[in-house]
Order: sequence, then structure tokens, then C-alpha cells
Amino acid sequence: MTKITITETAEHDVKFLKADCGVRYWEDGKVNGVDDDDDNPAMPFASKDGWRILIDIEAGVIIDWPKGTTADVHYKVCDAGVYSLLDADRQEVKQIDGYVPSIMCPGGNGYGDYVIMKIDGDGKIANFVPDLSDFEGDSA
Repeated sequence: MTKITITETAEHDVKFLKADCGVRYWEDGKVNGVDDDDDNPAMPFASKDGWRILIDIEAGVIIDWPKGTTADVHYKVCDAGVYSLLDADRQEVKQIDGYVPSIMCPGGNGYGDYVIMKIDGDGKIANFVPDLSDFEGDSA
């Protein structure tokens, strides 16, 4: 008997993008107009392991962003990131790791290496476009 492999396509509703970015240099970001500090980053959601944010995809807003805080991000991440699409119940639908997806760089061409974005005092990401094409297909 001969066998074949069939890949089926399914549509999923997604609400959030969870990003876990391995930031190389915190000083490549500004918080409230001030260059950040590699030793003691002021960037909201920064940790010693990276920058972890949750974005409402439709609104282009970072969930629980501290009111009144602005940021200008230009982080080199390269292949040190994990990006997950979540449904409304925050259950993972699709995950990719490695290069930075284009949805994470609405502030310029990140070439798969950079997270580039400006965030206002309400957590809204300037020029955010919910382009999920990097998550589609088998290769993602």
C-alpha cells in the first residue's frame, strides 16, 4: 500500500500576540524620552531574560501598559525571540521562534532582526498593522 501526507488548512480566530524578545541592548530604547539603561532597564515589562509583552492585535495596544509611559523601541533581537498568537481565552494557536516577525516592527524595516516601535502613553503602538502573514503556512 502506498501512503501520502495531506496537510489541511484551518482558520483560527486570534486576539493577542505574545512576544518574548531577547533584547541585546536596553540602551537602544527610550522610556519617556530618556535613553534606557542596560544595567537597570526602565522599559515596562523588561526582565533580565528579555522583554515580554502582550499585544491586543485589533487595537494595536500593549495590554497593561503603564498609563502615561511612552517608549521608543529599536531592539536588536535577531533569532532570540518567541512569538505566539493567542485566542480570546489566551490559549496558544500558533507559535514561531527565531527571526522577528514584521508585525513587531511597524516603525521601520526590522529585516527580521529588530523590534522597532513607538508606544504612546496609552500603550498604543504607532502605525501598527495586524499583518499575521509570518505566522501562516507550514514554515512558520
